[in-house]
Amino acid sequence: MPVSLPPALEQSLDLLCCPTCRSRDLQSDRGALRCPVGHTFDIARHGYAGLLTGTRATSGDDAAMVQARDRFLSTGTYTPLRKAGARLASDAVSGRPTVVDVGCGTGYYLAGVLDQIPGARGLGLDTSVRALRSAARAHERAAAVAWDVFRPFPLADRVADVVLNVFAPRNPAEFHRVLRPTGRLIVVRPTRRHLAELRGRLPAVIAIDPAKEERLHRALHPFFEAAVTEQVEYTAPLTRPNALDLVAMTPSARHVNRADLSNDGFLPDQVTVSVLATAYQPR
Repeated sequence: MPVSLPPALEQSLDLLCCPTCRSRDLQSDRGALRCPVGHTFDIARHGYAGLLTGTRATSGDDAAMVQARDRFLSTGTYTPLRKAGARLASDAVSGRPTVVDVGCGTGYYLAGVLDQIPGARGLGLDTSVRALRSAARAHERAAAVAWDVFRPFPLADRVADVVLNVFAPRNPAEFHRVLRPTGRLIVVRPTRRHLAELRGRLPAVIAIDPAKEERLHRALHPFFEAAVTEQVEYTAPLTRPNALDLVAMTPSARHVNRADLSNDGFLPDQVTVSVLATAYQPR
């Protein structure tokens, strides 16, 4: 039986183009999306569209990581980060904008923006089918599409009012192409103090590159200039289950000594959350 087209995905069809021939006219056809040339892409029963073609990108977000992320985010520990991204997005738009979340994961941050902007529609891109299952259900106005961030996006030019990028890989040229001239790119990334207590106990947890900000500046400078930056930093209590989920929701989990995790006194009981959130305007 064909999968019905989710309403949010139907309302996002005008944003999409065929990843094979770049046609703008993708239409729903018996549980799939089809372009005028005949290229066809499945709509998963979980509600997301699979537009990836050719060699499939690999993603570290397996089922266990996605489940751990869902549990950790449900505690509210990262709510201030979510609010910061949503605030910057809402300050940059008016009317009923389109928000594209690149590397959307489970859709947690995209849903926060859509809650902040009544009437806005959202589209999340990610490679992880496990995460996309959650993203497709994250908000009634959010659609989800399987895509590799490092390839040209299956989006038409200048269709987004906001591009959201939270703890995710970046493709500056594509961000610039799909943003309207009056749009904004919102980038949220960790500072060197982020999760310092956890990294101090578990050296295998991925460290923050001290040159990260300089590399970000070099990558974005040809396309964007910073409009406003907010620093969000606070200390959050950390129960043992939450600490385990915080480790398990990242690729670092593969490198952590499980004997350390089984030691009740080894994990910290609080952690520093420290990020920078910047709104960029296109050059």
